[in-house]
Amino acid sequence: MTTSTAPQACDLLIEAGWVVPVEPAGVVLEDHAVAIADGRILAVLPREQARARFSAGEVVSRPEAALIPGLVNSHCHNPMTLLRGVADDLPLMVWLQEHIWPVEGQVIGPEFVADGIELAVAEMLRGGTTACAENYFFPDVQASTYSRLGFRALVGLPVIDFPTAWARTQDEYFDKGLEVHDNWRRDPLVSLCFVPHAPYTVNDAGFERIRMLADQLDLVVHCHTHETAQENADAMKAHGMRQLARLDRLGLVNDRLMAVHMTDLTDAEIALCAERGVSVVHCPESNLKLASGFCPVAKLQKAGVNLGIATDGCASNNDLDMFGEMRTAALLAKGVSGDPSALDAASALRAATLGSARAMGLGDSIGSIEPGKLADLACVDLSPLETQPLHHVISQLVYATGRQQVSDVWIAGKARLAGGKLLDMDTDAIRAKARRWRERIAGLRGGA
Repeated sequence: MTTSTAPQACDLLIEAGWVVPVEPAGVVLEDHAVAIADGRILAVLPREQARARFSAGEVVSRPEAALIPGLVNSHCHNPMTLLRGVADDLPLMVWLQEHIWPVEGQVIGPEFVADGIELAVAEMLRGGTTACAENYFFPDVQASTYSRLGFRALVGLPVIDFPTAWARTQDEYFDKGLEVHDNWRRDPLVSLCFVPHAPYTVNDAGFERIRMLADQLDLVVHCHTHETAQENADAMKAHGMRQLARLDRLGLVNDRLMAVHMTDLTDAEIALCAERGVSVVHCPESNLKLASGFCPVAKLQKAGVNLGIATDGCASNNDLDMFGEMRTAALLAKGVSGDPSALDAASALRAATLGSARAMGLGDSIGSIEPGKLADLACVDLSPLETQPLHHVISQLVYATGRQQVSDVWIAGKARLAGGKLLDMDTDAIRAKARRWRERIAGLRGGA
């Protein structure tokens, strides 16, 4: 007498020529499949075994593609996508104080934030990115827009010493931010954190309050710091200590800190970050474009510091291309350290996925292809001539692949890009909104 076991039901089975799970590091699984149910990964197994074990509501077969975790952009200012190209080829503080802030002051508001994020989400999805860490104003509008678009985001609750269209006083920043936290903390796609702009724009009392609330609410603190050597020189004059020392004095140098940029670091500061569990978010192309300095990635890696990779905003990059960012990060690490093995291809991919997810406090949910994790995934077509011959899949993904080779994207198992086409997004309408903002901003700048 024989017994047969009925196939296990699942919502989606994705078959790929190669599955790159990121965890374990450097592994490539040839001719594998990923089974998904209720937005989560059920199993990762050889394709033939998957077909025998699962009865899927939908099967997506991509025999010439690599399936990777969705890329995670761990620092961006996505409403500023509408300022792409407004001011280029300028030093950081000139760019910020004389160009970006004056224009922002005239256009920032709920509509600007929503339209900029919509344009950014379209760009990110087309490039295989499934999650981002947002650093901007009107977090209520941000959360609503990301949730509506089905995109995963860590939305920051802003704190800065001067008044903006979002809030006028420090108390108002905290009061409104905590209200946003209470309204959105249970959303499946939106997570919350604090985003004090930078040590040079937030006072000690503000940082102390952030530390207390971050401890109470278990929130990440997402902050620009050590972006340039000049920033630390100014900090020495103002506070008698470098920025990281000041943050440490205020109790913020811990495993909740996402320290963004970190181009100007001493060996002792690197050791402190490793000891305290700080995550460093590296924005190589923005730092290069603004001549802000070089993040010592090889030293951070060697010390065991968690590293994320991000694009920064479109006003200073000028794109949201995480494939380009991985390549630049890997090449720059080698050039800065003089070591060609620094930030190898597998490490670069890991930083752009699991490393970024961990920095954002989401490492248990996304960033790798493992059973139980959310099914945030991207398929990358490796059949084009530009990625042939295929000797090493991960090297090809980092050093030769363009974002236009992303064919499919899923967030929590829901298709957001299929066959290279965006789903549930009106690209003509997005383009029309972007053109209207261009005309408005050009008018404010005298047609410049």
